[in-house]
Amino acid sequence: MPARAPDPQRRSERARVAVLEAALALCREKGFAALTIEAIAERAEVSKKTIYRWWPSKGAVLLDAVSLLAGRVADFPDTGDLEDDLTAQISVIVDLLTPPDSSPVAALVTEGQRDATLGAQIRDDVVQPTIVNFDARMRSAQAAGQIPSDVDLDVAVDLFYGPVYHRLALRLGMPDQAQIRARVRHVIAGLNALG
Repeated sequence: MPARAPDPQRRSERARVAVLEAALALCREKGFAALTIEAIAERAEVSKKTIYRWWPSKGAVLLDAVSLLAGRVADFPDTGDLEDDLTAQISVIVDLLTPPDSSPVAALVTEGQRDATLGAQIRDDVVQPTIVNFDARMRSAQAAGQIPSDVDLDVAVDLFYGPVYHRLALRLGMPDQAQIRARVRHVIAGLNALG
């Protein structure tokens, strides 16, 4: 039987994953400011041309890397206990943002404030899908009678997640597990007080 020709699609996928993993690792090691396409290419063992064929900038590379990472770890559990589920999910977000000076996610949030195009991509590719999952979990909580059925979910998402990004933006330190749980408990109590 003749040998098969190499599959260029498979090779491209290996290169793409290598680039994304290299971008995450380098951002953790050196920070976003020191991240370069040249360094990513060297770490991933691909050419700069390969990277520029798929992404227009280091921010775009990091966005794809963070999207892949977020897709693996930022799901919404539904154990039936809203406080436990939101504490667990927000803890994942805090872990992704910690430590802020070397977190690829924190770097991307910061860069998205400077680059409007990248900021819109972050919103569309990472934030909006997370909000869709949040809304589904909250509707499940409403159906179970854990929060009132008329809770404004746009307000609720801000109440649960706003404090995390407030602490990130103002360098107030990320909350620990007990602090996350206390905030979640307070927000749930507040939502129930409205009903």
